[in-house]
Amino acid sequence: MKVAAIIVAAGSGKRMLSAVKKQYLELRGRSVLSYTLEKFQLSESVDDIVLVVGKEETGFVQDEIVDKYSFSKVKAVVAGGKERAESVKNGLSLIDESCDVVLVHDGVRPFLSEALIDRCISAANEYGACIAAVPVKDTIKISDKDGFVAQTPDRSSLWAAQTPQAFKYEIIKKAYECPDLKATDDSMLAEACGVKVKLVEGEYENIKITTPEDMLIAEGLIASK
Repeated sequence: MKVAAIIVAAGSGKRMLSAVKKQYLELRGRSVLSYTLEKFQLSESVDDIVLVVGKEETGFVQDEIVDKYSFSKVKAVVAGGKERAESVKNGLSLIDESCDVVLVHDGVRPFLSEALIDRCISAANEYGACIAAVPVKDTIKISDKDGFVAQTPDRSSLWAAQTPQAFKYEIIKKAYECPDLKATDDSMLAEACGVKVKLVEGEYENIKITTPEDMLIAEGLIASK
């Protein structure tokens, strides 16, 4: 089975409140993105990686991350689009049709395990589409338009979506032929095409580094390992 991973790292990172984009912030002297790529480089299940970054950053990323750390599985560094879905579509265009399973992962989720990668590949192969997710710990409230509680959904049925999200090639290819690419994750596009998406138990450590507080957590996770 041939497996390719699309690593999406084209975001602007406005919520980080930093002059440096979140994917390039340093943890113990290395960029966040380099830690993420390392997990897929070391995975025995992943054959190829397509890395999607900002239009003006392709040369920098190739030289200072891909070549510097010898990430030999990275077959292409491609410019992303204005929205996340456009970026994934750009990456998908470089995936060979002989690929069986495609993983899509956020470049700012550097703490996933190889076991999680394998679980997602296995589930995608069996069910066609899957996403990593964790049961929510907090009680969730749905608000009305005025900011008052409108509903309290049953927590037992709520999951927080993560990445990787994994799909058989033909499924994700069809999903990205959709003209509306405003979905916030790949699963939404697959769901819109009538695909049933399997939930795979993710990992609470598999955080998405988005705000300054997340960097503090990331520092702690690095230290603990």
